Amino acid sequence: MTAPLTDNAVLKLLNVESAYGPIKAIRGVSLQVRRGEIATVLGSNGAGKTTILKTISGIIDPRKGTVEFKGENITAQDPAHIVQLGLMHVPEGREVFPLLSVRDNLLMGAYTRNDRDGVARDMELVFNYFPILRERAAQDAGLLSGGQQQMLAISRALMANPDLILLDEPSLGLSPKLTKEIFEIVVRINRERGTTILLVEQNANMALNASDYGYVLENGRIVMEDTCARLREKEDIKEFYLGMKEAGVRADRRWKKKKNWR
Repeated sequence: MTAPLTDNAVLKLLNVESAYGPIKAIRGVSLQVRRGEIATVLGSNGAGKTTILKTISGIIDPRKGTVEFKGENITAQDPAHIVQLGLMHVPEGREVFPLLSVRDNLLMGAYTRNDRDGVARDMELVFNYFPILRERAAQDAGLLSGGQQQMLAISRALMANPDLILLDEPSLGLSPKLTKEIFEIVVRINRERGTTILLVEQNANMALNASDYGYVLENGRIVMEDTCARLREKEDIKEFYLGMKEAGVRADRRWKKKKNWR
């Protein structure tokens, strides 16, 4: 099932290709994220998931295709300009400012804003989402645990009051309990604030349960897409991503690629 492009799409990628030197990382990727939804990209290590996010946020310039955000062509734009448009990227590995306090990290997320009252309200909001950050507000961010740093990275993005958050592997290196807690907060942020989220995640079960629409990426290509409710019922998803292999299913089955690229 291929979703038709809609006027409600806050983000659109059309036939995007990006590479690292001679190696193509994503090949003809087309996808969209509708305003107010959580969309997810599933795929194994090396499939190109992180490259998609880096291409959207301007860290990598695509060799082909276009990226549109809120109707504006942002292909290969300066990342600072993309941030000012309302798009925030929470990278894999958190990348907090380790020598700055938790509070100063959060204020760095709001550096494009000049509404002091709004910044103060959002500071209180993220402290309500993640109370441990209030307790550690004066502590250097580099002294936080991995889970706390992930909470801080998400909160720093929220401080920009963004229209869209790119969230890369939020469960990486975390315990199942912390992963569950963070995903619950991500869903709350989406439902309560209406923040649109594009999520890249290897924990397919968690991602499919949290998201509205999903894309499956293999070897740099989108090979399947549908609502997450339908994806959870597909046999290929159950076998390769949820570990629910049925008796008699061939172990060497692979995706039948959909040629929706040029």
